[in-house]
Amino acid sequence: MIDKEMEEAINKQINEEMYSAYLYLSMSAYFEKIGLKGFANWMHVQYKEEMDHAMKFYRYLIERGGTVRLYGIKEPPHEWKSPLDAFEQTLEHEKHITKCINYLVDLAEKKKDRATFNMLQWYIDEQVEEEANDEEIIARLKLIGDSPQGIFMLDRELAQRTYVPLASEE
Repeated sequence: MIDKEMEEAINKQINEEMYSAYLYLSMSAYFEKIGLKGFANWMHVQYKEEMDHAMKFYRYLIERGGTVRLYGIKEPPHEWKSPLDAFEQTLEHEKHITKCINYLVDLAEKKKDRATFNMLQWYIDEQVEEEANDEEIIARLKLIGDSPQGIFMLDRELAQRTYVPLASEE
């Protein structure tokens, strides 16, 4: 049975992951609206991944005998100034999620909850990857500047991203 404080913290993280999914789905819709279908695809894949992250926590709580509590999800923004602005906000959001995961790791250590600590290592690695992906796209967008040709080429590249479900989610 999982500690009640740890259970509550994981339930809050499920909400954070669900908000992440909402945010990226909103960004996908924004990119569709402005005609950048490749950017929309990239964000739609991100939405699916965030749902996987939420479900991984969800399943973990159930496996540990905890109670899953689903809280209301706040409304995400629906407009951004530019693709660069959207990705800069994505990076800031991922940094927030990294802080949330680090809090869970600290709590698991404090509670001597080795199972949760071990499970969270996957999320730590995932956050390193998430931030690095965002930083790479931001750097490219800064190089491109206002070049329509550059945006078009990046859009075509981002259209190639495909969703790969987590092994446990198949």
